[in-house]
Amino acid sequence: MTAVLALTALPIASAAEPVPGANVSSVRDWLLQSNPQLRALQADADAAEAMIGPAAALPDPMATVEWQGIDRSHPSLAPANVGATSYMVEQRFPLWGKRGLARDVATEQARAAGLERDATALELLAQAEGAYVRYWHTREAIVVVDRLIGLLEQVEEIAGVRYALGLAAQQDAIRAQVERTRMRGQRLERVAQLREASSTLNALLGRRADAALAEPVSTPELAVAASSVEDAGRNIAAGSHPALEAGAALAAAAGRNVELERRNRFPDVTLGVGAMQVGHRLDSYAVMLEVEIPFQQRARRARERASRLAEDAALARTDAVRNELEGRLGAAWGRWQGAREQRELIEQTLLPQSDANFQSALASYQVGEVDFATLLAALGAWQGADLARVDATRDELLAAAAVRAITGDTQ
Repeated sequence: MTAVLALTALPIASAAEPVPGANVSSVRDWLLQSNPQLRALQADADAAEAMIGPAAALPDPMATVEWQGIDRSHPSLAPANVGATSYMVEQRFPLWGKRGLARDVATEQARAAGLERDATALELLAQAEGAYVRYWHTREAIVVVDRLIGLLEQVEEIAGVRYALGLAAQQDAIRAQVERTRMRGQRLERVAQLREASSTLNALLGRRADAALAEPVSTPELAVAASSVEDAGRNIAAGSHPALEAGAALAAAAGRNVELERRNRFPDVTLGVGAMQVGHRLDSYAVMLEVEIPFQQRARRARERASRLAEDAALARTDAVRNELEGRLGAAWGRWQGAREQRELIEQTLLPQSDANFQSALASYQVGEVDFATLLAALGAWQGADLARVDATRDELLAAAAVRAITGDTQ
């Protein structure tokens, strides 16, 4: 009966519905396509990319019309009714490589925006993988608790038969009922945890908190490609993590901006061509050369200093990110290694021993060689070991997700 209780805490999607939850890959794919934070960062990166061309474009030209010799008694703007009308078109030309530097600044800023999106994607993938592991863990734990409830029902039946034959006290059956009720209470706690885990996972995926999730088909697989913590930290040492590359790109943009501000000390020129109309005919033509006077040197020096400080800040932030990544990697690697060893110990040693102990206690109780308390203790130890296996697998997978976020593993 209760040994096969269905997991009804959450709506489970039908097979025809394209929803995540069956495996880790479905969660990753949904996150990358639907997470609103990633969509916003992608739009920012696209916007920064679109600004590369305009950054090096010439400024808009200026057109000037000047009326000279207007009759005060009969004012008019008609070219034939004034003394002369001049027309001028002007274009400012930034010199000294300023347009190329502006393009370089925009290019590095766009690259930084894309890399920040990639770094955020790694963090969100790790969070989603962790949320999916918790979702799987709570469902798996409920399966273990249901199996324990079913075994307690069988033990209760055995105790009832022995009581009917006068071989055991009625207290044995009642004690089994009490233990089964206690486990049903634990099951309710696990179901509440399942609801919480599902809501967290849906939020990361950009879905409603109560949206249906597919049932996991197997234990999640989160492979760690690195063979040692030193191997895992190579992309940090090489500066190839997206967060580090984004910081380097921002520093490069600030550095190019320093040079751009330095070259702003040198003047730009404006060229113009025009014509003068007298009456109904063009009387003469004009060529204009205008040179900018770099007079506000104090303001320019302040902008240069601000750009240098921005470069220093970007480099300092990159160093801070590197230190943070190294610390997180060391902690996550330690957790992953410890949880993996714990799981292997439980699977290879503790679980078989607990199973054998329960089977021996069950056989001995049926022939009256051990009391009911010994049988319940053996059953609890066996199923406790199975729950410990599930918990250790969860801890191993959570740590693996944290390691993968730093090493850049996305498969």
